Amino acid sequence: MKLISKDREFYKAVAHLALPIDLQSLITLSVNLVDTVMVGQLGETSLSAVSLANQFIGTYQASCLGIGMGASVLISRFYGGKDMESVKRTVTVTLRFTVFFGLIFTLAAAAVPGFLMRIYTGEEEIVSKGVSYLRLSAFCYVIHGLTLTATLLLRSVGKSGIPMISSAVAFFINLAGNYVFIFGKLGLPSLGVWGAALSTLLARIFEFAFVAGYLFFFDKTVGYRIRDIFGRCSSVAGEYFRIGLPVFASEAMLAVGNNVLAMIMGRIGASFVAANAMTTVTQQLSTVLLQGLSQSGCILVGQTLGREERGKLPKASGDETENSLKNDERGQAVEQAWAMLGLGLLTGIVGGALILFSSDFVISVYRVTEETAAITKQLMRAMGIIVVFQSADSVLTKGVLRGGGDTRFLLVADVLFVWIASVPLGFLAGLVWKLPAFWVYFLLKTDRIISCGWCLWRLRSGKWIREIGAEKNR
Repeated sequence: MKLISKDREFYKAVAHLALPIDLQSLITLSVNLVDTVMVGQLGETSLSAVSLANQFIGTYQASCLGIGMGASVLISRFYGGKDMESVKRTVTVTLRFTVFFGLIFTLAAAAVPGFLMRIYTGEEEIVSKGVSYLRLSAFCYVIHGLTLTATLLLRSVGKSGIPMISSAVAFFINLAGNYVFIFGKLGLPSLGVWGAALSTLLARIFEFAFVAGYLFFFDKTVGYRIRDIFGRCSSVAGEYFRIGLPVFASEAMLAVGNNVLAMIMGRIGASFVAANAMTTVTQQLSTVLLQGLSQSGCILVGQTLGREERGKLPKASGDETENSLKNDERGQAVEQAWAMLGLGLLTGIVGGALILFSSDFVISVYRVTEETAAITKQLMRAMGIIVVFQSADSVLTKGVLRGGGDTRFLLVADVLFVWIASVPLGFLAGLVWKLPAFWVYFLLKTDRIISCGWCLWRLRSGKWIREIGAEKNR
């Protein structure tokens, strides 16, 4: 198959879906960058504390994304087939699951923040600052989770613009809050790390009010309303847990694996943690198009496979017509998948070049020691290579293979290589062999390289296209 499609409509569809998602991602990453830079002005200890606290918060966010992305696979299929009642019921299952999971994380962050911080580091000064950040963050878990899942649900039906507007306004709320609360402006006391958490909380509240308010009161595409939360959803619950639960488990277990990697980094030292925080933000900014590409790939492939085309074909009956329809849908989805992989590779190459050429400038923005700056330089060199594989892998695992319904295979691909490659190799490289930072970081991220090759093999096999829901009963 070709990595470049001749179908201009395909690229228009990708742009229509991906650009609002990418703009929202850019805004979100800008929030993270502003937080990192502003907190970094307080010193490496504060930067490390917030970075490690965000590892726990990131686990929750990844879990919510897993819940929402699992639903997105189903909704894309149902929406492509114009089965709006199943779309509504899928939304109901998703929101209920999100609230339940959010309450668990809220309880953990409020009750045992010290225990959570000590998972990542044994340095008490970092633990102390991280505890204050986690305690305040506990208030926003449920609403932030609902915002994340509602955002993914709206994207699945082509409503990417609403979450983008919400994130844009939330960015300025967070920026203003950081300036006032962290540094003590407008006559208020300087709150430091606690102020950063307060600013984030205010931004999360606004995002929830905007996105959830639109979904529940104004959206006409799905027509979902608050009363639907209490409706029956048993007809899709089984299918959601068959297709969606592996996505949730994949995102959650991958986040747990990344947390273990963060624990390893925390044991290496505060300088490595701070360097990783700067490298991660730079990598995310350099590949900002990637999230939009991945999600648009999932949605496009899902809608293609779920689209009801019979009305466009000459009326006939029998298996021949149905098989012809199925083959047409399958062939189009396969072509889209390979073209999306080509876009992912291009994004990774451009992103890697940006990381390598911008490293000196990025490091100069922060107030860090020479040791931390030197480690950051090595980490960015490693990431400049890794990001090519990571981009291709993301388009496959978070995009086209997931849109094909191959979620159980992806559960293995996402989780297995973290535990059999990245965790043991990273531990040995950083804490036993004491290798240079470049090799420690490269080995900590080696799972993405292996997963890229593994998923490319799966794409070539053609076994990634699975039947979902009503398709199985045609």
